[in-house]
Amino acid sequence: MYLSQLLIDTGTNPDRPRPGRLWLRNRYRIHQRLCMAFPSDPRKKSDPEFLAPYKPEDFPEQRHLADQKKHEVGHDALKQVHSPRNDKAGFLLRIDPLPNGRAVIIVQSSIEPDWGYAFRNANYLLAAPPEVKPFEPRFSKGQCLRFRLAANPTRRLSKHSPDAKEESIGKRVPVPTDQLIDWLARRAESAGFFVERDATTIQTGYIYMNKNGKGQRLRSVLFDGLLRVTDTNAFLETLVRGIGAGKAFGFGLLSVAPVPNSGSENAT
Repeated sequence: MYLSQLLIDTGTNPDRPRPGRLWLRNRYRIHQRLCMAFPSDPRKKSDPEFLAPYKPEDFPEQRHLADQKKHEVGHDALKQVHSPRNDKAGFLLRIDPLPNGRAVIIVQSSIEPDWGYAFRNANYLLAAPPEVKPFEPRFSKGQCLRFRLAANPTRRLSKHSPDAKEESIGKRVPVPTDQLIDWLARRAESAGFFVERDATTIQTGYIYMNKNGKGQRLRSVLFDGLLRVTDTNAFLETLVRGIGAGKAFGFGLLSVAPVPNSGSENAT
C-alpha cells in the first residue's frame, strides 16, 4: 500500500478563498479529482498529458459511476459510490485541518498513485508537491496504538426502533451522539481491535457535497484515541477496507501510530 499527503492551497484570507478552499467544500469533486491519480492503462497511453475531457469510465476508481441511472440524495446516495477496496484496488481518504485554515488530504491507496497526472491541469489546488511513501503495516496482538478515524456512523431503522415511523422503516439515519462510542466499539469487535473508551475523544460536525446540482449534508464524526489490537489479520483487513459508510467522501480511513513504550517494536 501507499500513503500520500496532499497539502491544499487554501490561501490565508477566508474572505478571498483560493481555488483549493472552494474545492474542499464539495466532497464529490474531491473524490473525482483523486480518482484521476489512477487512470486506466488505455487512458494514460492515449492521453499522457491529460488533455482529453474527464470520463469516469477511464478511471477504474470511478468507473462504477458511469452506469448509474438514479441520483438519490441523503444516505442512500452513498450506495452510488461503492468501489471495491482490497490489496489490489481502491483508496481511502481523510481531510485533516491544519493551523491557519490550511488543510491536508491523507490518501491510503492499494497501488501507487500518479498525482502528477491527476493534478496536471489543476496544480493550482496544491500548496506543495504531493508526498508519497510505501506503507507496509505490521502489528502484534495486544499492541497499543494511537488512532484517528473520521466516520459517518449510521443505523438502520426497524419497526422496533423507538423513533421509527412507518415510512422510515429500513432507512439509515445518523447514530445518536450518546451512542457513538458504542457504535465504534461494536465495529471494533469484528475489526480486530478494542477501543480504549476513556482515552478516546469525539468531535461531531457535517460535510457537504453537490452532484448535478443536488446538494446534501452528511454527518461527520472524528474519533481520536487509543486502541489495542486483538486480531492482527482482521485489523490489517480493516485498515485496507476502512470502517463505515461514505468512504468516497472522506470517511472510513483508520490512521494509526505507535504509542511510546507500549511494549512492541512493530508499530507502523
